[in-house]
Amino acid sequence: MSDHDSYITKAPEALQPTLKQVRAQLSASLPDAVEVMKYNMPGFEVAGSIVAGYAAFSQQCGLYLSPGAITALADDIAAARLKASKTGVTFSASKPISDDLVRRLALASRKDLGV
Repeated sequence: MSDHDSYITKAPEALQPTLKQVRAQLSASLPDAVEVMKYNMPGFEVAGSIVAGYAAFSQQCGLYLSPGAITALADDIAAARLKASKTGVTFSASKPISDDLVRRLALASRKDLGV
């Protein structure tokens, strides 16, 4: 896979609209970021740092950020009834992550990374 479009096209069909929405929101939230592929995962890079990445699995999607962003917005993630790990938030097509939460997580990750 060479780019975000081909990654999304190869994802499970039910998850493709969700991935497109997350990509669009990350792009809008990080307008100076460069779309990259690292470790077979689409991401957004600013000043050499991956600020945010996303991925598709068989039944769900993940949004990956700095640990500080997850910690800073842990209450908001919990309020949205989404699962979080140290560096990611998982969600599904039937229970997507909101545009606002994607935006706030992306900006918090950027701030945490200092880029």
